[in-house]
Amino acid sequence: MSEEPERLAEGTLLSHLLELRDRLLRAFLAVIVAFAPCAFYADEIFSFLAQPLLDKLPTGGSLIATSVISPFMTPFKLAFFVAVFIAMPVVLYQVWAFVAPGLYRRERRFAVPLLVSSVLLFYAGAAFAYVAVFPVMFQFFANTAPAGVMMMTDISNYMDFALTMFFAFGVAFEMPVAVVLVVLAGLVRVEKLAKARGYVLIGIFVAAAFLTPPDAISQSIMAIPMYLLYEGGLVMARIMQRMRREAA
Repeated sequence: MSEEPERLAEGTLLSHLLELRDRLLRAFLAVIVAFAPCAFYADEIFSFLAQPLLDKLPTGGSLIATSVISPFMTPFKLAFFVAVFIAMPVVLYQVWAFVAPGLYRRERRFAVPLLVSSVLLFYAGAAFAYVAVFPVMFQFFANTAPAGVMMMTDISNYMDFALTMFFAFGVAFEMPVAVVLVVLAGLVRVEKLAKARGYVLIGIFVAAAFLTPPDAISQSIMAIPMYLLYEGGLVMARIMQRMRREAA
């Protein structure tokens, strides 16, 4: 007896728009709930963010505020970004709940681990930037300051720089997910990606040169984990391919 083909959930345009409104509202409420405590501890959060730089500044160096409203607005803006960072799993779940009814069962089977992995890898990339990259990077910058120049960074510029680095490393750590997606989509075979390791390594160092400050230390700190994650992506792609064949 042949198995009946799977049917996708259908609905009217109005029902989809209403569901989209509900999902967006829930995601917005998650950000607001996370923002309330972050706004209350905004100064402490900024102090935590600035600590890697403060630890490497020479004696007498400090962060400065060049705008009248910077002492208030910079921690406040940082609190909002931290709230979005914290609420991201809820936001992505709402996106997934809206899209999932339009996917087949086997597509959902592969999409769920990829979605969870992408979130965890992004968090891991941001944590790696704070713990491993910032101390080395700021030590290098402090040591290369010309004689007679006191390193005193504006708090707004520092926050923008730190958030950019978090985003860059978070995206860079998505390398395994990107490898798995291109393989499962049939765009490239795993064997071809494995043979192109040398070109990939060069491309990773070039990309790291654009995503990090212009020093070899920061570039290497990003490029080496990216390449290791690329190798991990090849392993994951082979496993996912085997799972797909078994499911078929």
